[in-house]
Amino acid sequence: MKILVAGGAGYIGSHVVFELIDQGHDVTIFDDMSLGSEKNIDPRANFVKGSTMAESDLDSVCQDRFDCMLHFAAWKAAGESMTNPGKYAKNNLNGTINLINACDKYDIEYFVFSSSAAVYGMPEYLPLDEMHPLNPGNYYGATKLMVEKNLEWFSELKGMKYASLRYFNAAGYDVQGRITGLEKNPQNLIPITMEVACGIKDDMKVFGNDYSTEDGTGVRDYIHVNDLAVAHVNALDYLVNNNKDLLVNLGAGKGHSVLSVIEKTEEVTGKAVQFEVVDRRNGDPDTIISISELANDLINWTPIHSDLDTLIRSTWQVYKEYVR
Repeated sequence: MKILVAGGAGYIGSHVVFELIDQGHDVTIFDDMSLGSEKNIDPRANFVKGSTMAESDLDSVCQDRFDCMLHFAAWKAAGESMTNPGKYAKNNLNGTINLINACDKYDIEYFVFSSSAAVYGMPEYLPLDEMHPLNPGNYYGATKLMVEKNLEWFSELKGMKYASLRYFNAAGYDVQGRITGLEKNPQNLIPITMEVACGIKDDMKVFGNDYSTEDGTGVRDYIHVNDLAVAHVNALDYLVNNNKDLLVNLGAGKGHSVLSVIEKTEEVTGKAVQFEVVDRRNGDPDTIISISELANDLINWTPIHSDLDTLIRSTWQVYKEYVR
């Protein structure tokens, strides 16, 4: 299939591009490079620099005619979304609507969307399944939910079939070592621990150690980015073969605490990770763990790289080149 990947030079998008091409698809990357890295662009892909905010850029690239759009071109820092919601409204909402309209205009039949477990908000029960109430606790999660609702309407009104993939905590790097570009200004735990281990940062903050967990720090469900990439290809196959919309969780179904991630990082890197315990952040739940049985049933997906050791070792393979 001919596939257009918006944000395909970014962290998750680049991993998905490699998997798509490995599976025989013809891929064009569309990216403004605000978060993308030239080092992460698969040389087998076509590359077009452009912005989801510029309809002329979308018109130019979409004239090449594609079967499917995969969308990774969004801001993703939940904390920032609460202090700068306008930035997230512009890019995550307006930019995505532009992509959806381009699909309608140029007869792109399938749309695969990177959604997020942030649509659920504070857990009412665990593990989180797709039937959990939707009550985002930050504006980032709210933008993801609004896009999901728009995709529902376009599916009903225009017949464009979509997959909405609700990620938990994406982490790790390509287990084959093909992707080596660092994320720009990462906000997630594992890259921050790596920055401390490398000496890029002197120390890090642990937000709270009084949670109702085994060691008092928050527990999260981490999913390896290679496992996410496979899920995207399987989701696209599902859309084509079934002509039905798809909405599934993508998580490992197991949680790791902040301290366990730090300890594993120290074990793998041989470096001390200095940290300071500070007050917990408002709205941070004790534990978030997923259940992804629906993804297993519908798209035959089971994560195989999402154990903590692989998550940390694959990340260190990239970060160790930056030790100071």
